[in-house]
Amino acid sequence: MLEVIILAAGQGSRMQSSTPKVLHTLSGRPLVAHVLQTARRLNADRIHVVVGYGAEAVQSAVASADVQCHLQAEQLGTGHAVKQAISSCQPTSTVLVLFGDVPLITEKALRSVLAKAETGVAMLSATLPNPAGYGRVVRSAAGEFVAVVEERDATPEQRALQEINTGVLAAKAERLVGWLDRVRNQNAQAEYYLPDVLGLASEDGMRVEVVCSDDDFDTQGVNTPQQLEQLERLHQGALADQLMNGGVRVSDRSRLDIRGRLQCGRDVRIDINVVIEGDVALGDAVSIGANCILCDSQVGDGAQILPFSYLAGASVSAGAVIGPYARLRPGSVIDEKAKVGNFVEVKNAHVGKGAKASHLAYLGDADIGPGANVGAGTITCNYDGAEKHRTVLGENVFVGSNSTLVAPLTIESGGFVAAGSTITDDVKTDQLAVARGRQRNVDGWQRPVKPSESE
Repeated sequence: MLEVIILAAGQGSRMQSSTPKVLHTLSGRPLVAHVLQTARRLNADRIHVVVGYGAEAVQSAVASADVQCHLQAEQLGTGHAVKQAISSCQPTSTVLVLFGDVPLITEKALRSVLAKAETGVAMLSATLPNPAGYGRVVRSAAGEFVAVVEERDATPEQRALQEINTGVLAAKAERLVGWLDRVRNQNAQAEYYLPDVLGLASEDGMRVEVVCSDDDFDTQGVNTPQQLEQLERLHQGALADQLMNGGVRVSDRSRLDIRGRLQCGRDVRIDINVVIEGDVALGDAVSIGANCILCDSQVGDGAQILPFSYLAGASVSAGAVIGPYARLRPGSVIDEKAKVGNFVEVKNAHVGKGAKASHLAYLGDADIGPGANVGAGTITCNYDGAEKHRTVLGENVFVGSNSTLVAPLTIESGGFVAAGSTITDDVKTDQLAVARGRQRNVDGWQRPVKPSESE
């Protein structure tokens, strides 16, 4: 049986933030959410999260049927934190300890640690060119594990070591309980250090297995805003590489942010400064222009999302063209070869096949029929101050520029609205609707002048 303990109690004072450290986001999700995902990939039978600073917020963020939270009322060190959860673990379980601020730890590395822990206790180390801030792994002349020494307690010789302790370890719960009871806080921080259990295991004659990660990228933790930014860029670069390995043309890997999950077909092109949020799917031969944001949206084969467009909760069908400077809000459905042009906003509306709203329009709570044309400056008045109402345009309807469509309203197929009209009544098939004041030209009109000009 595998049980995972995730330590997530610290404030993270160096973040200079009231937000608990583990709730700061990487790739659009809280740090601790990444760790939970990895724990689930290991098929953990039970997951324990130790909370402390901002406990309610962290508990809310990790709440799930497979997660049990434990409060560390005082932050007295990592060993003390594990003690808050270990009593809830089955004695015969293998316990894996992870950290909520080390978000990119890999399943591969952890499975290696678990395999080594079958015969005793195992830890994960990494070799860093700059190990400042980490506890160092001390080995014997024969290369065997001796101890982990925290930096503040290390000698100059030990500080020169480059192999660091990531904090990740695994052992049987019943053994951890005994070692944790023996851990003391005689150190510079006056804290109960979890790595001390490794030295106690050695004293008891138990072999400590050390798995050294072959990639220090996945073992990096977050303690400062600078470290979070650096890890974000490393992670985003890795995500961009994955896309390009699959054939996606990414214009600049340093100017793409994926804050969710992106699926791409063949021959997809993504220009600079594109942000992906939530679940986004792009079909074959889709092109995403510069400075676009796509959130929880699907884009069909061959569709074009032109620069500076914002899609949220939208569905765009094959061959459609969106933008530039278009906004599709939740519930927007754009059919094949339709056009939603510059400065057009669509909300909870269905734009039919081949329909066009080329510029400067608002289409809210509307059904725009196939082949319809909506002129510049047109809006649907969908809200009466209390309720939303729907506007329905049939096939091949033409709406002239600067028109106001007051819902509820239906314009049947072939209907035509003259420019500048305010339409409040339904329009039948092939009718022309004109609703504007009649023009009157006044002869002999004298233009007003300023008093200074008349003197």
